[in-house]
Amino acid sequence: MNMITANEVRACMNEAGSRREPFLFGVDFELSEGFFVLNPLGQQEILFEVGGVTNFSEREGMLGKVSGRRFSPNPVEYEVYQKKFAVVREGLARGDSFLLNLTMATKLEMDWTLEEIFHRARSPYRLLVPGRFVCFSPEIFVRIDEGMISSYPMKGTIDASLPNAERVILEDYKERSEHNTIVDLIRNDLNRVAEQVDVRRFRYIDRLQVSRGEILQVSSEVTGRLTGNYYSRLGEVIFGMLPAGSVSGAPKPSTLHIISCAEGGRRGFYTGVFGYFDGKRLDSAVMIRYIEECDGQYYFRSGGGITINSDCRAEYEEVLAKVYLPFGNGESK
Repeated sequence: MNMITANEVRACMNEAGSRREPFLFGVDFELSEGFFVLNPLGQQEILFEVGGVTNFSEREGMLGKVSGRRFSPNPVEYEVYQKKFAVVREGLARGDSFLLNLTMATKLEMDWTLEEIFHRARSPYRLLVPGRFVCFSPEIFVRIDEGMISSYPMKGTIDASLPNAERVILEDYKERSEHNTIVDLIRNDLNRVAEQVDVRRFRYIDRLQVSRGEILQVSSEVTGRLTGNYYSRLGEVIFGMLPAGSVSGAPKPSTLHIISCAEGGRRGFYTGVFGYFDGKRLDSAVMIRYIEECDGQYYFRSGGGITINSDCRAEYEEVLAKVYLPFGNGESK
């Protein structure tokens, strides 16, 4: 797949949107490169599922045996994460950020291929760029339909099997503060591209089935109204909100600088966004729950929001807890 610059992706989105021509797009976190595919349902170079729309048949997913497959994470040592956390903590203490999403890469020993993971994953947003990465995201970026733009920031995760899990996650002070901050950031982002911005639903629970059982995630719904011929500026609308607030932080400019210092490298397509436009409606996702291939080695990228009240060990454990395959029935073992 030939990649193009992020600015070229934006221009292509505007042009195809003005013609109401269906397309698939993706852009990396740093807004440096991306891809753009016209009439994507008719191609097989990049496989995707966006809100139930796919360009593959289910029978293609019946690949090989299930039993005995390895999926063994080899995470970085706690001390390595601790040094990154310290950089973030200093930035928070200076007041340069109120919330920052810190991520890391976990080396994997596994027998699954990216293609097999893509076909077996159960997620509303899936993307496979062969030879580079697979993504099975539960997180919507924005949806645009009949002039309404909606975002669903997701912050706060807990194992559903824990006693009183829903009450615990909703009453946790740190998680509540983090969620409030990200909803405010998304509201500000929407105000840059839309009018009549409103928080329609606040801190509701999503239930997600993963390989180790069920988890609960806390989400909100923020909406706004697009005016004029917004189809001809779909690229401007999407890029006007990037990078996604839920995987960067607030305020964005200074927070992005701290992320660069703490993480020490590019994220690439991890925590970028991708989406599908059918000629009338655009649906998109944040590229989390992400496995990349690099020189024959696989890495699972995961992260979590850090505030001034965060505990380093707890954050480290949360990042590791997000390393999973969304197969169900123990298929990732």
